[in-house]
Amino acid sequence: MALIELRREYHRRICQNVLRLSNGIPNIADTGNQASKAIALRLVEQLGHPLVEDTLAGQSKGVRFEQITKDFLNQTFLLLLHLRPGQWGFEVGRSIATFEQYRHLAYLQNILASNPELSSALGGDYLVTPDIVVFRFPLSDAEFNRFETVVDDTTAKYSPLRVSNRPENTPLLHASISCKWTIRSDRSQNVRTEALNLIRNRKGHTPKIAVVTAEPLPTRLASLALGTGDLDCIYHFALPELMQAVEDVSEDQTDMLNTMIIGNRLRDISDLPLDLVI
Repeated sequence: MALIELRREYHRRICQNVLRLSNGIPNIADTGNQASKAIALRLVEQLGHPLVEDTLAGQSKGVRFEQITKDFLNQTFLLLLHLRPGQWGFEVGRSIATFEQYRHLAYLQNILASNPELSSALGGDYLVTPDIVVFRFPLSDAEFNRFETVVDDTTAKYSPLRVSNRPENTPLLHASISCKWTIRSDRSQNVRTEALNLIRNRKGHTPKIAVVTAEPLPTRLASLALGTGDLDCIYHFALPELMQAVEDVSEDQTDMLNTMIIGNRLRDISDLPLDLVI
């Protein structure tokens, strides 16, 4: 199945299971903001899938959005395995302590839990649980040496990509993806805190750190997208549709949206599986 078809199915599932109407307004809109409502309505029109009246709790929206996004990434990544061969996994709500770069944090957390004085001195919650994780498993020597002898008992004895160096077969975290249905308050900024935690506390390479959102208002997208150093990129669940909606109904928001796109800070959900291959 082509990427465009999987993207269409992704939108169908979101419209069927997450995107709802509340008094005629899509539940991605801020009902107190006219531009947000107008953009959201125009965006939904372009998606072309029927919506029903809202009966979902706020938390249920987030959980369903995460699951549907995880399924989309898993399915699309299968199309690209020839570019990134290996044994890959996609999961929702898995602690970073189960991955090679962060397994030392579990030991640290246990020590702090048993020592209140040390805990108060060091502070902080080190064990992040991302919404979606993408990971790969180490490779056997047979896989390394499939075509010719690459590794043996005397070489590459410490790399975590080699199963013989990690008998417990600990996977390596490749990407941490936060899902934000909307961006409404300072609480959305916790994705930056989680990102910095992943960057500062790793032993090994830094995973890709991204955010997927359905927020319709460009100025609110900018609160996460602008700036560098923590988040790799923000991915909108329907960026071309958002671009058309903004152009149609809110000229004031157009410049901000273009700034994020041209500045490589905002991309479409269909770009994310390709970026995961990098």
